[in-house]
Amino acid sequence: MPEANDPPALAPTIPAVLEGGPNDLPATVRRLRVPADDQKVKIAHRGGYEHFERAAPRPSGDTAVVFHWTTRTKVAE
Repeated sequence: MPEANDPPALAPTIPAVLEGGPNDLPATVRRLRVPADDQKVKIAHRGGYEHFERAAPRPSGDTAVVFHWTTRTKVAE
């Protein structure tokens, strides 16, 4: 039985690939792990956020889920 001060259980994660968006978004940011049930990913970039939405698993046996770029928002001041 968990104690009150125990850290929360971590949600299972899956590999993801971010496609689209700005050309200068580093390749190291485009492959990441996300919680298995996430439908959206938000990445801080150039003073704003790049938004990606879940699309489909990658073809040809790659287990990574694809997230396609949808929009950019600015950081609120």
